[in-house]
Amino acid sequence: MSSPSPEPKAASSNLMRVAVAASALLAIAGLAAFWYASNHARQAPPKAADNAVTVTIRGNVCEPNEITVPAGRTTFTIVNQSNRALEWEILDGVMVVEERENIAPGFSQTMTVKLQPGDFAITCGLLSNPRGKLRVTPSAASEAEAARPSLVNYVGALAEYQTFLRLEAGSLEDAVRALADAVQAGDLRQARALYAPAHQAYKRIEPMAELFADLDTRINARADYFEKREADAGFTGFHRIEYALYGQNDLKPLAPVVAQLIADIGVLKERLRGLQIPPERLASSASKLLRRVADNLPAGGEDHYGHAELANLQGSYEGTKKIADLLQPLLVKAAPALQKSVDERFAAFDAALAPYREGEGFKSAPLDEAQRKALAEPVRALAEELAKVNAALGLE
Repeated sequence: MSSPSPEPKAASSNLMRVAVAASALLAIAGLAAFWYASNHARQAPPKAADNAVTVTIRGNVCEPNEITVPAGRTTFTIVNQSNRALEWEILDGVMVVEERENIAPGFSQTMTVKLQPGDFAITCGLLSNPRGKLRVTPSAASEAEAARPSLVNYVGALAEYQTFLRLEAGSLEDAVRALADAVQAGDLRQARALYAPAHQAYKRIEPMAELFADLDTRINARADYFEKREADAGFTGFHRIEYALYGQNDLKPLAPVVAQLIADIGVLKERLRGLQIPPERLASSASKLLRRVADNLPAGGEDHYGHAELANLQGSYEGTKKIADLLQPLLVKAAPALQKSVDERFAAFDAALAPYREGEGFKSAPLDEAQRKALAEPVRALAEELAKVNAALGLE
């Protein structure tokens, strides 16, 4: 970084010029020392020119399809030059590191992600497209991160959240089995009544469940992300069931679908049981999920056939609120103003759902575009506040 030096007056002596130069050097040295002392536990954000990557999706490939970046923060700009709305993901095996959904044709989305050294896969638009490669090389930032001491203050919150995940995964399995029983009995009305509660149970654990890319694709992917949409063999899970219940009014094709869903939920339970959750993933996963929910709502939400957007929102509210409640004792000490803002955003989210409640559920009438846009506002505002939590807690 350079600092402009004042031009010397024509009459200034050589001694004055030397003094001014020396003062400037001392100031720069002082600033450098202050920067180093105040940032010894973290590296400064890298320069955008060195850590910015543009990925263009054309047809069924990404350009470039093989990317190398240094560990630390990288900003990816994803440009969709295909004729379909697409998603772009970074995968560590089956785990989702970061993603962007609903990138409209002719548009782009940007995301900044903190990456550790290693080799990753990238999805290029449709889930059925070939994957690209992302290599992250070690850097000074990653070496400093590896030396960071254990964050024992989060042990209690993480243990309680693991218990929450286990209990909710069990409730999800029970709800899906009840739905499967109705399907197998040929009871369309009962299956419709049980679909939204079962899907809502998944939404409560979605901040972590969606980290498993293979399972989330089979359990919760929408038809939009498959080449043949509803006719694609890869289109399974909740939305395939929803399509049969509300789009086809036919339970006959669902026997293998519900059987596969039950099997996938069983695998999900086991993976969640063994999931090692770093503290920074709590707030970041909640924020990422809510941002995606807010982006999806104006376009019709997630349930295109049964229009259960409100039940889904309630599940997302409960799942992310649990995370926020677990972090509250730490955040209220570190950043009380931010904690107050997070509480206010959750209250606004809950208040936005209130007019649509009916008994223990929601009114069955589908939302119109204006209502979905209005609901998206408090969800997005909450996502933005939760995105600030890790920095406030010293986790970035």
